[in-house]
This record gives sequence, C-alpha cells and structure tokens, in this order.
Amino acid sequence: MHIGVGGFHRSHQAVYTERLLRLHGSGEWAICGVGLREADRAMQQVLKEQDFLYTVLELEGDGRNSVSVIGAIDDFMLAGDDPNAVLEKLSDPEVRIVSLTITEGGYYIDDNTGLFNKRHPDIQHDLQNPLRPRTAFGYLAEALARRLDRGIEPFTIMSCDSLPHNGDVTRKAMLSFAELRDPALSAWIDEKVAFPNSVLDRITPATNENHKRWLEQAHGIEDIWPVVCEPFMQWVLEDNFCNGRPEWEKVGVQFSQEMTSCEFVKIGLLNAGHIAIAYLGVLAGYRYAHEVMSDQRFVSFLRTFIDQDVAPALGGISGVDIDAYKRAIIDRFSNRHMGDHLRRLCSDGSSKIPKFINPTIFHLLWEGGNLERVALIVASWAQYLRVPDQLADRYVIEDPKVDRLQRAVRSRDQLVKRFFGLTDIFGPDLANSAELVKAFESALARLESRGVLSVLGEMRDDQMELLSLG
Repeated sequence: MHIGVGGFHRSHQAVYTERLLRLHGSGEWAICGVGLREADRAMQQVLKEQDFLYTVLELEGDGRNSVSVIGAIDDFMLAGDDPNAVLEKLSDPEVRIVSLTITEGGYYIDDNTGLFNKRHPDIQHDLQNPLRPRTAFGYLAEALARRLDRGIEPFTIMSCDSLPHNGDVTRKAMLSFAELRDPALSAWIDEKVAFPNSVLDRITPATNENHKRWLEQAHGIEDIWPVVCEPFMQWVLEDNFCNGRPEWEKVGVQFSQEMTSCEFVKIGLLNAGHIAIAYLGVLAGYRYAHEVMSDQRFVSFLRTFIDQDVAPALGGISGVDIDAYKRAIIDRFSNRHMGDHLRRLCSDGSSKIPKFINPTIFHLLWEGGNLERVALIVASWAQYLRVPDQLADRYVIEDPKVDRLQRAVRSRDQLVKRFFGLTDIFGPDLANSAELVKAFESALARLESRGVLSVLGEMRDDQMELLSLG
C-alpha cells in the first residue's frame, strides 16, 4: 500500500513495479493507493474512472519522448470516506509493505533538535482518536496494533520522500508515536518492523493541459491525468525488509547497505540546486525551471553554488562521479519540454530549507567559507514570502507554515530578527550567527535595491574575473 499517490509516486515507484510485473513470473505484487487528505480525492476519482490505468510521458530535452501505460496500481482508497476500511486493508496479511510520500514535513520531526513533535495538534488528535486518525503514523500504529493482536506479521514501512536517512527518520517518528500510544506496541515495532533507507530521483513536474492535448493528438491516448517526467530515473534502496519484497533489482533498482553517499549527492546537489534557482527565479519573473536555465546569470550562479559551496561539503565519495552528476543537473534543469513550474519547487520552503540548504550553511560557517550565495538563497525566500504586489496575482505560497512565515517578514524593520527567530527552521546556531545574519542583511538589501538579475549579473561578473585571474 502506498500513502500519498501523487505525480512522483506514479512516475517512479509505480513504474519500477510495472516493469517488474511485465517480467514473466513476476506478477505477485501490486499497489493499493491510500489518500489521507481531501485533496487526494481528485486523483482517486480519475484513476478509478480509468480502471487505475494512467500514462507516463518521458520527455527528452531534445524533444524526443516515450509513452507507456502503467497498471501497477489496482486500487485507491480514501481514508476520509471510511477510515476503518483503510485500517482493515492495512491489517490484511497480504499487505507486506507500506510506502510513503507524505512530503518532508509529514514526519513531525524537528530539523534542529531531531525530536518528534508530540504536541502537534494532528498527533494529539490521533492519540485521542485511534480509530479516526489524520496522520500516516496514526493509521500505521492502529494497523500494526491490530496485526499484533491477530498474530499477523508486520509490514515494512518504506519512506520514498527526499529526506536524509529517510528510513531512520520514519523509524524515529513511528516509534515515538507508538510509545505515546502504547509502550508495548512500540517495543514490538522496534523489534519486528523494518524501515529501509532509500534515495529516489526523478524530476516530475505537474501535468498541464498541453501535455494532455499533445498525448491525445500524437498518440491517440485520452488520459485525464497523465504523468510527465524526465527520462532519468534512479532508486537506491537499502535491502532491509521484514516481510518480503518485490525483486526490483531485476528492473534497475540498486540495492545497497551504504546509503549515505547517495543521499548526500542527491539531496546536496539536486534538491539544493532546485532551491537555489526557485525563489530567485520567481522574483526575476520566470515561471519555469527551463526559462531560468536559459539565463546565463542563473546558470553561472547555480554552477558556482554547487561547485564551491555544496560539493566541498560532500568530500570524496567512493563510487560516485560527482562531476558527472553536477553536469547532469544543468541538463536536467534545462529540459524545456518538461514545463517544470517554479511553483512546485517553491512549495514547502519551511521543510526544504532546513534539509537542503542549512547543511551547506553549517559547512561554510565551520570552514569560514563565502556565505554570499547561501545568504542570497535564504534572502530570496524571505523576499518571496513578502509577496510583492507585482507578483501577488502570479503565485500562491504553498507552505503549511505560511501564516507564521508571513508574519515574520511583514515588518521590514523587524524582518531579520523575526525571520531568524523561526528556530524550528534555522535553529539557535544559525539564528545567532553574526556572519550569516550580516550576509543575509546584505543580500536582502541588494535584492530590494537592485533586483535579482542585477545582483546575479554582478556575481557572475565577479566570478568571471576570478576565473580569468586564476
């Protein structure tokens, strides 16, 4: 069962599973989707109308494409319609893996303290209403409790979100929630349940009407909600399952017991790279990632950021060609046929900044490095949150903490103090860093007075001059 069926799940894990199902004698597995939010209803209804079939469009940067129909998902349940039905399905012995794409913020772990947020209203609700939970962990805990009572082996819980050590984070959240509910249940989960770490990589933008129209005209396929993605696809997975697993290695999944190097490269370069261009791109008036990458000022900024700020923090990683991965990122971000909207990249900044940008800031502070670029990235997020009048009709801030964030940046006089006072995002160390605060103030002032393109142009000129001198 997969909780959180969105574009990424349909372009990635479901595709790998589909490829396995097409192999002779490999038809043992299928996916049942689960939606915990009312917003999942649209996807559920579309897939149900199409007998749970959908199309994947892989778009090359040069205009080539490939199309495939995916049938690995055979059901989709909405928890809000019948919570007990979902709980009973999760309790079925045939369910041996529960996978998750619940966003980076859906694990209720404080990025700075590493502690589970047991006081969150949703967590408190689930502890008090175990039969009508709201969160993934509420459903998982109740289902595991029923399996324990009935003598049924537990399922593996497999995170597919872009989190460092995502399996370890999931384990901490699950055990913390279960301990609050029933220490005996927590002890059983600790002993019996597996939480594999994984690294998943495939850029999957939102589908638009042009994609659907092109699919029908070029291929004669009518699909209400196809998936658009790049050809590149990677899944590195820790071979740690407690109740069996598909033989995904037959279709290209890399099984490994050493995940750290892959995590560092993917999160440090690709996810951080997206953040580096997202808010600056919106402020510059761009809408799509490929538009940003057609501007050499942005390309120079991104290259310098990943070369000089991120890559040194990664160090030498055995078996990983970091230079090749960096080159690939530029090409992947530049794929104009994908139509990867910056709105997608800008969403949930309160979860992404701590995970994808803060580690680089810490490294630069530790090494006494140049904070100019990371400060500009953080300042662009603050400026984005202020919703300038000229942009208010073109984008909507999508973040569960949007009200707190906008209160923090509302007053320009108090902005720096209140913004860095968001300790759940920056933590006390970054908030109290005089060097970072000074660099942030400078970057924000330059954005306000000169604008994004002028600031990036000056930085590019400085970099070109350094290269010529070097």
